[in-house]
Amino acid sequence: MQHVLEPQRGRAWVESPYLRSLIAGGLAGTTVDLSLFPLDTLKTRLQSSAGFASSGGFSGIYRGVGSAVIGSAPGAALFFITYDSIKRHFITPAPRTLRNAEGRPYVGGAGVDKGREAGVHMLAASMGEVAACAVRVPTEVVKQRAQARQHNSSAEALWHILDQRRGKGYVHVWRELYRGWSITIMREVPFTVIQFPLWEALKRWRVDGTGRENVSGLEGGLLGSVAGAVAAGITTPLDVLKTRMMLAKERQPMFTMLSAILKESGPRAFFAGIGPRVGWISVGGAIFLGSYQWASNALGGLREV
Repeated sequence: MQHVLEPQRGRAWVESPYLRSLIAGGLAGTTVDLSLFPLDTLKTRLQSSAGFASSGGFSGIYRGVGSAVIGSAPGAALFFITYDSIKRHFITPAPRTLRNAEGRPYVGGAGVDKGREAGVHMLAASMGEVAACAVRVPTEVVKQRAQARQHNSSAEALWHILDQRRGKGYVHVWRELYRGWSITIMREVPFTVIQFPLWEALKRWRVDGTGRENVSGLEGGLLGSVAGAVAAGITTPLDVLKTRMMLAKERQPMFTMLSAILKESGPRAFFAGIGPRVGWISVGGAIFLGSYQWASNALGGLREV
């Protein structure tokens, strides 16, 4: 089967680019989080200060999946709505151009300021992650506490946090749900600043080599896998720090946790779980960006033949 994009007859299925980003992003987020949840669980347990075996080992690898089911779609949808909106604002449409992930044209070809375009992708990805973390951080806190066997399920972990309002107030509950917000932002922004400009550059390289106006879902997935693997390896130390902060029994400042890890386990601890993380995100990048590319192409009136 050749993966060649052709315009479908008639109008695009979804006229609004914002709705297209929302639908395609929600689909992509749910697909990748559910399909790769076991690998995410193993990575969390490897990074836990309690140790892999004490955190559950290979048993109950779907513990905490409920929070992923609820949080994946809105988090990914928020990301892509923000990401695509910023790209549309800063990159001016022009005739016969490369199309972005949602099937909309933006400036391409000779004479394009590639540095400016990469800068736009970095800004868009950064702002997208900040928006997505409004949903992602509480989801991660609840999910990882269930994954590490601190609670039997996502519902139990969430109720344990909410129940603290009785003795400590609502502000404490809010801070618990958003524990690790700063380090999550510090991890996700560098990750996306690497992943998305690299993904866009690889797509441009592929399109320039074929003369087509966009990549297929399969191509978008393969290129997303490469971009995700590179970004995952580089940002693993930040991921370890984020996991330790979310799993700590008491809230701790980031630099206090950093010092404690260095003192107790040494620098090597910051690369714990790098294998599952790179493998998970490499496969996840293929599923996430591939399914997003496919859905965006379809909703934008393009079909693969």
